[in-house]
Amino acid sequence: MSDTDGKKTLGLRGCARPGNVKQSFSHGRTKNVVVETKRKRVVVPKPGAANPKPAGSGPSVGDPSRRPAGITDAEMDRRLKAVQAAKSREVEEAAQRAADEKAREEERERRRAEIEAKEREEKEREESLKAKAEEDARKAAEAAAAAQAAAAAPADAPAKAAPRQTAQPAATPRKNDREREQRNTRGKGDDGRRSGKLTLNQALRGGEGGRQRSMAAMKRKQERARQKAMGGSVEREKVMRTVALPEAIVVSELANRMAERVGDVVKALMNNGMMVTQNQTIDADTAELIIEEFGHSVQRVSDADVEDVIKEIVDDESDLQSRPPVITIMGHVDHGKTSLLDAIRDAKVVAGEAGGITQHIGAYQVTTDSGTKLSFLDTPGHAAFTSMRSRGAQVTDIVVLVVAADDAVMPQTVEAINHAKAAEVPMIVAINKIDKPGATPDKVRTDLLQHEVIVEKMSGEVQDVEVSAITGQGLDELLEAIALQSEILELKANPDRAAQGAVIEAQLDVGRGPVATVLVQTGTLRQGDIFVVGEQYGKVRALINDKGERVKEAGPSVPVEVLGLNGTPEAGDVLNVTETEAQAREIAEYRANAAKDKRAAAGAATTLEQLMANAKADENVSELPILVKADVQGSAEAIVQAMEKIGNDEVRVRVLHSGVGAITETDVGLAEASGAPIMGFNVRANASARNTANQKGVEIRYYSVIYDLVDDFKAAASGLLSAEIRETFIGYAEIKEVFKVSNVGKVAGCLVTEGVARRSAGVRLLRDNVVIHEGTLKTLKRFKDEVAEVQSGQECGMAFENYDDIRPKDVIEIFEREEVTRTLD
Repeated sequence: MSDTDGKKTLGLRGCARPGNVKQSFSHGRTKNVVVETKRKRVVVPKPGAANPKPAGSGPSVGDPSRRPAGITDAEMDRRLKAVQAAKSREVEEAAQRAADEKAREEERERRRAEIEAKEREEKEREESLKAKAEEDARKAAEAAAAAQAAAAAPADAPAKAAPRQTAQPAATPRKNDREREQRNTRGKGDDGRRSGKLTLNQALRGGEGGRQRSMAAMKRKQERARQKAMGGSVEREKVMRTVALPEAIVVSELANRMAERVGDVVKALMNNGMMVTQNQTIDADTAELIIEEFGHSVQRVSDADVEDVIKEIVDDESDLQSRPPVITIMGHVDHGKTSLLDAIRDAKVVAGEAGGITQHIGAYQVTTDSGTKLSFLDTPGHAAFTSMRSRGAQVTDIVVLVVAADDAVMPQTVEAINHAKAAEVPMIVAINKIDKPGATPDKVRTDLLQHEVIVEKMSGEVQDVEVSAITGQGLDELLEAIALQSEILELKANPDRAAQGAVIEAQLDVGRGPVATVLVQTGTLRQGDIFVVGEQYGKVRALINDKGERVKEAGPSVPVEVLGLNGTPEAGDVLNVTETEAQAREIAEYRANAAKDKRAAAGAATTLEQLMANAKADENVSELPILVKADVQGSAEAIVQAMEKIGNDEVRVRVLHSGVGAITETDVGLAEASGAPIMGFNVRANASARNTANQKGVEIRYYSVIYDLVDDFKAAASGLLSAEIRETFIGYAEIKEVFKVSNVGKVAGCLVTEGVARRSAGVRLLRDNVVIHEGTLKTLKRFKDEVAEVQSGQECGMAFENYDDIRPKDVIEIFEREEVTRTLD
C-alpha cells in the first residue's frame, strides 16, 4: 500500500502540474507527498474592453467565505465603498488625462502643421517630378504589354495601382514617426505632471535628497518645452535700460541696475584689465564703459540728487488761499517786548523768564476781537542772541520794533533794524513805556532818523504807534496797524500740498524726546507725515499748539511743537514732508555726511607749513575748555557764540562740546578727560552724573541768565592771563672804591646819589650806561652795621650776590617789581 492510497492530492484548483515532495519529520521518519503547482494566469484584455469591471460588481469580493477573519459586515461595506471610490477616481483621472493629452496632441499637431507646411511644398515638387518619371515608365510598360492580348487586362490593374503605391511610402514614415513621438510624449507627460507633486515619502523625509527646483526654474523649463514643441528655440529680445550711474558704484549693484548676471559683468571688467570682485567699487567712467558694452544707456547722477524730491514747487494762483501774517517782536533788552506780547495775548509769559529777559524764541497765535488770526514770534534782545533775532527776521512777514520811550535807540535796536532791512520785511515801530514820567517819544523818532527809519509822524512810510504794555494804551491801534500792513502784503499760501516750515527752536525733552518748534510756511502738516529737517528725519507722532493742546494738523503760519524726530535738529533748519521714510532717511544721511566732510575740511590744515604755524601759534595761547549743555538749541548756539568772543591773543575759551538736554555721565567723562568744567544753562545733571562728578572732582555750574554766565567765564579767562610786571626805580648809587674783605669778597664803597637803597630790592650794575649784571644784594652796610635801607646822600657798602666784577665809577641802579592783575575787556 502506497502513501497516496485513499488520499487526495494536495494542490490548488485550476490548471495544475503534479510533483512529488519528500517531507522529513522528527525521529528520522520521512514521507512522500504529491503536490501540484499552479502557474500564474495572465489576463490579456480584449481590444473592446477598455474599462475594467467595477469594484464590488462580482460576488467574489463580498463573498463571506473569502472575507478575512474578524471583519464585520459594516467594516466590509466601508472597505468596498472606499475601493469603489478609489477606482472611480482613477477612472476620472484617466479620463481627464486622456482629454488633456488629446488637447495637447491637437495643439502640437496644429503647430507642427504650420512648421511642416514649407517642407511639404518642397516634397510635393519632388513627388511631382518622380510621378512624372513613373508615368513615363508606366506608358512604356503598357506599350510593351500590348502584344499580349490575353494578359492585357490583368496587367493594367497593377500598372494603374503603381502611382498610389509609389506615393504611399513618402507619407508612411512621417506617420510612424508621429505615432512614436506621441507614445514617447504620453509616457513622459505623466512623469512631468507628477514631478511637481509632493508624495508621502518626500514629506516624511523632510525635503532631503538635494536642492529643489525653484518656481522660476520650473517656469523656464516649461517655456523651453513650449518653444521646443513649436519647432525650435526662440531668442528673447534684449531689454535696453537707462542706468542711473552715481560717482562710484559697487559691481553687484551695477549688474542689478542693468539686469545682467554678476558673473558676466565681472568677466567684462576682467576683459578690460580690471581684476575685481562683485563687492568692490568702481568709478563712474569704468562703469560707463561696461554699461555701453552691454548695450544700455547711461544717466549720470550725483549724491546731491537725493534732494531733488524736496525741490521748491511753484503753486498755481488758483490754489492759493489767504493765511495769517507772522509778526516778530524785536528790540533791545528790557524794552518791554515780551510784556507787550503778554498784553496782546492777555497772558503772563514774562513772569516765567529768568532775570526778566527772554532767552528763547516764543511762538504764539492770537485771535483778535474781529476774528483775525495773528502769529507772533518773540525774540530775545540780549547781545548774545544775535542769531535768534536773525532767524526771527528771516521767517517773518512783519517786524514790530519795540523801543522804550525812556531809553530811546540802543545797540540791539540798531541790530534789529539791520536784520529787518536784510530780510526786506516791513517794519512797525512800537514806542513802549509812554506811561513813564520820563518818556520822550519824539526823541525815539529823531534817533531812528539816524538809522534811515522815517516814521509817518516824520513824513515817512514806517508806521509808529505809542503803546504801554502796563496800561494797555495803544494796543488796539497796534493791532490795526498790523492788520493794515498784512492787507497790503496780500499774504497767501497753498494749504493743499506737502508741508514746508522753519524750525524756530529745538530741545531735548526727557519725557517726549527731541521736540522742534516749527512754523509752517506752506502746506498742511498732519499727524503721521514723514518729514526730513536738516540732518534729522522722523514721523509726526504728535502736534501741540502754543496753548499746550494736541491738534491733528497745522496749516500755513501756524506754530506747533512737533514730536517724533530721531534727533535734535538745528534751529533754523527747514522742515520738508516726503513721501516715504526711505527718502527722508537717505536725504538726512546725505546731509549728515556732507556736514561731516565740511567740518573735517574746515578743521584740517592744507599744508605742513600751515600745520606747523598753527601749532606754534597755539603754544603761547592759554585755553579754558568748557562743556555747554542748554535746554534749547537756540540758547546753546547763543552761548557758544558768546564764549568764542571771550579772549585775546593770550587766552581764549574753547567749547569742547555743546548739546541740548540734561547733563549725563558721558558729559562728565569728557569733562574729566579734558579737565574742563561743565556749564548747565536751565538744565540739571541727573543722579548718576552728579555722583560721578563728585567722585571724579568735575565742577558743574548752573545758570539761568546768560549775562551771568558770560561774566563768570570772562572773569575765569582773565585769571589765565599772565600778570603784568611793573618796575619802579627807587634809587641810584655810585661806586667810589672797591675793597677786598675776607669771607665776603669784593665790597663796593658807594654813595647813594638819588632815592634810597634797599637790601630787598633788585639791582643792576651799569658800566658806561650799559647793563652788565642784574641780581640782588648780598649785603648792605652802614659803617659796620647791616641795615635795611640807606637814604640819599649817605655812604654805604654793597656786595652783589655771586658777582665780583665791580669797578670804581660803576653805577648801581636800584628798583622794585610790582605785579598788576590783568582783565579781559
